[in-house]
Amino acid sequence: MRAVIVYESVFGTTKEVAEEIAAGIHDAHPDAAVECVPVADADTDLTRTADLLVVGGPTHVGTMSSHVSRAAAHLPGMATAGREADSSGPGLRDWFHALPDAQNGTHAAAFDTRGPAEHHAGAAGGIARRLAHHHYDVLADPEGFVVDGIDGPLHRGERERARHWGAALV
Repeated sequence: MRAVIVYESVFGTTKEVAEEIAAGIHDAHPDAAVECVPVADADTDLTRTADLLVVGGPTHVGTMSSHVSRAAAHLPGMATAGREADSSGPGLRDWFHALPDAQNGTHAAAFDTRGPAEHHAGAAGGIARRLAHHHYDVLADPEGFVVDGIDGPLHRGERERARHWGAALV
């Protein structure tokens, strides 16, 4: 089995979740080849060879980030935990335009990072819809992982929850 986790991370918390998901997949399937890559490095050759494609990104204004929201992360006062914003390279919205359709039987899952409010909308639903549009078999409900503050840290217990969620995908 080959799993690829593609993530967009502006302040690093989505990257942390992606790495925990990768570890969970490896825990559940030790022989699996698992790669965790930023969206800027996720070319079509990488995604075509995946049996499981997991895609995640931060939630900006209740949905997937945009060019404008990624640029706004650099504005003074946005980073509060001493993290510098990184919005280099393409975001997930742009990346999905180049994503080829999946072959039959290719599984996928979607996740996001989001604020702590229970009713807070997230990016994972839009990610899952785009994966389905590209003919991936989305095998789990979109999942949101809670971040305390705009730039983190992850809420207590979210790393472990991400690892368990990753294991449950396989």
